[in-house]
Amino acid sequence: MDRATILKKVAALVSETLEVDEANVTEELKFEELGADSFDLLELVTALEDEFGLTLDDDSLAEIATVGDAVDAIQNA
Repeated sequence: MDRATILKKVAALVSETLEVDEANVTEELKFEELGADSFDLLELVTALEDEFGLTLDDDSLAEIATVGDAVDAIQNA
């Protein structure tokens, strides 16, 4: 799957999970800027894992601060 397709799916999940406008979701957007707490991030990671049929390890999770980081983690999983 190419990066643009992954980004589109991640943006849709971020929008749905964190209740933000999908048009505002960019690769540079930090989850912290959205006011996401640890519960929100756990919910998002679970949704990403379900959508892409993968499991993100703890090392990958620790490095995810932006939408682009999430895309990278999915590409590298």
